[in-house]
Amino acid sequence: MKVSDILRLKGKVLYTITPEDSLAQAAQLMAEKDIGSLVVMSHDRVVGILTFREVIQAAVKNGGSLEGVSVYRAMDPGPLICTLETEMDEVRRMMLERHARYLPVIDNRELKGVISFYDVAKAVVDSQNFENRMLKAYIRDWPEEDDAAAAAAARS
Repeated sequence: MKVSDILRLKGKVLYTITPEDSLAQAAQLMAEKDIGSLVVMSHDRVVGILTFREVIQAAVKNGGSLEGVSVYRAMDPGPLICTLETEMDEVRRMMLERHARYLPVIDNRELKGVISFYDVAKAVVDSQNFENRMLKAYIRDWPEEDDAAAAAAARS
């Protein structure tokens, strides 16, 4: 399974912010939309990512306040990224190694979406559930003559 498969199922909704925006505005948008990350864009390029982790760290550094702090001062300027062709196993490895919860998806220098740890976990569970249903259907529809032949061979 590739990242493009996940984005196709997930949909096209994408939230971005600029480095010049205030951290308070970013936090408000994240709360309103119930999202854990915003991709930071400047001149149509990904320049960073802002997650709830960076918001909390900035609030702690600023005495509990977000006022007067820009997104630029709080964002992660070097987020892990992936492409539409990246395999899910590689995304899982990358996320686990760097403790990353969100990966921007870039294709030909264009932002295509964001993959979250939740999206990856859901894809794995959905894939396992599908495989489980197929195996159960296969077992349920097992041809009877194969059972008789196998039983006869076992007795021999």
